[in-house]
Amino acid sequence: MEPLNGFEIFIRILGQLSPVWIALVVTFILSIKFKRNLGLYGKLFDSPIGMIGYALVMFWVFTAIFGGPLDMIVTHDELSQISGLKNKRPGIAVPNAEEKELYSYYLLGGDNLARDVFSRMIKGSWVVIAIAPLATMFAFMVGITLGLPAGYFGGKLDTLLSFLANLILAFPVILLFYLLVTPEIVETGIPSYMAAVLFIFPLIFTTILLNSRFHTQPTLRTPLIVVVLVVMGWIYLSTVSEVGSKISFLPHFMDLFDVPGGILVVFVSVVFVNSPTVFRIVRSLALDIKTRDYVAAAQTRGEGPWYIMLWEILPNARGPLIVDFCLRIGYTTILLGTLGFFGLGLPPESPDWGSTINEGRKLLSIYLHPALPPAFALLSLVLGLNLLADGLREESLKD
Repeated sequence: MEPLNGFEIFIRILGQLSPVWIALVVTFILSIKFKRNLGLYGKLFDSPIGMIGYALVMFWVFTAIFGGPLDMIVTHDELSQISGLKNKRPGIAVPNAEEKELYSYYLLGGDNLARDVFSRMIKGSWVVIAIAPLATMFAFMVGITLGLPAGYFGGKLDTLLSFLANLILAFPVILLFYLLVTPEIVETGIPSYMAAVLFIFPLIFTTILLNSRFHTQPTLRTPLIVVVLVVMGWIYLSTVSEVGSKISFLPHFMDLFDVPGGILVVFVSVVFVNSPTVFRIVRSLALDIKTRDYVAAAQTRGEGPWYIMLWEILPNARGPLIVDFCLRIGYTTILLGTLGFFGLGLPPESPDWGSTINEGRKLLSIYLHPALPPAFALLSLVLGLNLLADGLREESLKD
């Protein structure tokens, strides 16, 4: 079979991504139709910059979903190697494939190990989307749980927590990240112990949130907290307990899932590195908002400190926090790409964008196609997150 030309490659890629286009169109139609009832999210569709950023981000989110667990987009296995396709240009035909087969071509060519660049780029999006937002959310739970009382109470608690945050921030972020994922540090079990500490914060945050909200309804509060703690506690134990690691105490039949060691180390590193910055942002917002009249009114009503922090201060700090959340996912994406580029954290065969760029750049002067698609994917996702943050900031200032 003859290789595909540029236009044919473009059309085939558009066709492969058809589930993504359909999901994007449906999302935008429903969001625009009901935007007046969707709060800040709905107002995002009044901002052209925000809409462009949202479209870019959701493109990669849907690509990750349809190309990852649903496996509807990839044309070949991301690890399979086909003889004769090493470093072949985009649109090259797969040997012995039938003419009418949709998957009879490497749409974006082959890499230095004769693997499909297009499929590796799509699978790599799932690695990023699965780690970056969730790790950032965990970092926010740690930062909020510690930042609110530090800003609200002040005093020695604020001094101690601020000192610890500044101590971590004194290290260059990239250097600290590299140290946490090096094999020598991993072998000591430090990341596993850090996971046991950091991952307990969602349980603490959720328990305090529910207790402060339903403290006047003990018949509802107690069973609700018990159920939530049992479920979240089981998930927590399944996450931190891993056979063969320094922390392995949960029986195998009770372990809900196994998190690969490399993924866990990267996840913990992201949470640890981002938490101090989130802490400082939340603390500064709490220092400002606690002086407002509605906080004084809540204190006059006799509300408890945690109720005031979580149900008076935190909702009124949501604008800056949502904006920072979007930006921080972008920073995390860059960090993941940097780690993959230097071969740290994730397995060598991982299709993550950083690893793929690193493999492609070794022959960049001869073959451009293996490195450019993942580099463009990384660029477009981070650009989309930055534009989305700008749109959210613009609309939040109008509230």
